[in-house]
Amino acid sequence: MVQGTRGELLGHLAELVGSVAVAHPTRVAIDGPPAAGKTTLADELAVVLRDQGRDVIRATIDDFLFPRARRYPRGEYSAEGCYYDTHDYAALNRVLLDPLGPGGDRRFQPAVYDRSADAVLSPPVTAAPADAVLVFDGVFLLRPELVDRWDLRIFVSTALEKTVDRAVIREHRVSTRVDIERRWRERYIPSQQLYFAMARPTVHADIVVHNDEPQRPVWETPRREDPHSEVRAAGE
Repeated sequence: MVQGTRGELLGHLAELVGSVAVAHPTRVAIDGPPAAGKTTLADELAVVLRDQGRDVIRATIDDFLFPRARRYPRGEYSAEGCYYDTHDYAALNRVLLDPLGPGGDRRFQPAVYDRSADAVLSPPVTAAPADAVLVFDGVFLLRPELVDRWDLRIFVSTALEKTVDRAVIREHRVSTRVDIERRWRERYIPSQQLYFAMARPTVHADIVVHNDEPQRPVWETPRREDPHSEVRAAGE
């Protein structure tokens, strides 16, 4: 494990992106539990890469949700529903990951859903240069439907209990503490535990970032033969 400053972590991640040798845009997954710090890390990495002259496509799993009426057949607080019913992986592959991948025409759409309006989107098709970088954040990115579509896999880990505290701070203006804690403890945390049991994401990660202290992060390259690395990364 290596501990360093935020800047050192971002520099290391940018080096990893630069080391990927593919003939198509580099597709970077930033996976991890809700409130682990994925979006912040993805935004910061995008800035660093742009400063280095890379063309960056910034996208998120939140723009590939199913419409709300389809997301909750098992109930609003169902962990299984969170894992199985929330995201449109077929559309994500079709309009973004496959066009940017091997044999793709690099003509992509960055979203299919507007969460604020609960409406389907069809943004203009954009052509990406071959040396572009897709920086994509979200939950469940290393599950079987997606795992082979990434050229670099980053997993952001933090203690699951800490994600509850962060969520309360982040969402206090739109939800009560009671509702936030219920969603985390009944839906989001159990769905992450299901994800680890079903997909074993850290087995597939190229680097795990331990983000309990965001300004002093710790990162490691998982040892694939270490069966305990998944448990540590899950915060269990």
